[in-house]
Amino acid sequence: MNDILAYMRTDPLYRKHRHNQLTFSLWYAYSENFILPLAHDEVVHGKRSLLDKMPGDYWQKFANLRLLYAYMAAHPGKKLLFMGGEWGQFAEWTESRSLDWHLLSYEMHGKILNYVRELNSFYRQEKSLWEQDHVSRGFQWIDPHDYDQCVITFMRRAAGGNHFLVVICNFTPVVREHYRIGVPGAGQYREVFNSDREAYGGSGRVNGNTLRAEQLWWHNQPFSLQLTLPPLAVIYLKPVDSLHEKRMQEKEG
Repeated sequence: MNDILAYMRTDPLYRKHRHNQLTFSLWYAYSENFILPLAHDEVVHGKRSLLDKMPGDYWQKFANLRLLYAYMAAHPGKKLLFMGGEWGQFAEWTESRSLDWHLLSYEMHGKILNYVRELNSFYRQEKSLWEQDHVSRGFQWIDPHDYDQCVITFMRRAAGGNHFLVVICNFTPVVREHYRIGVPGAGQYREVFNSDREAYGGSGRVNGNTLRAEQLWWHNQPFSLQLTLPPLAVIYLKPVDSLHEKRMQEKEG
């Protein structure tokens, strides 16, 4: 928690110098059964609320918060979000008064509440994100080393079969066109979650069509594909074959 919040508080211009704060947690993620809290102690006593910690202008603060939540959802370990964080409370928490429910009448706060709701729903449905939280085979780096562009790419895997999710995180406000990542298999991939959707308050830079993997070795993977990375955002990709298999199982059920 301390590492990721220190990283997120940093201006994106300088985040490349603190890249190890993003990747260090995976050195010990499987030594215990971890809970990942964004907890009470971090939003009191002058530490500022989660939203107010984020650098940048009004839009970038919300984008950074969505980025943080989607990255946390994909990180191994169970999650905990303290009250008020789900709609982006600006004020610190205090026991002396109510939460700032009135903020939900403002568009961006309403959108981030909807975002957290949909992210939680996606998390529950996507077993790759939780089924192997406490064993190392549930996680695999694709590229932890792109510190200069502040991008990390990894996979989360479900138990058995070929169910996996590719996660790409862009920690800068720069849109990265034609960004190439390695993937483990051939075929088509589809964007199944994007924190930059307009419905969430983002800029709407999505990868709308299916992405076809090329037989081009990249990031120590036998195949690769190109996509657009939206600013201050996280993308989840899935192989189209596994999506089709899931739909067939749902029909049979």
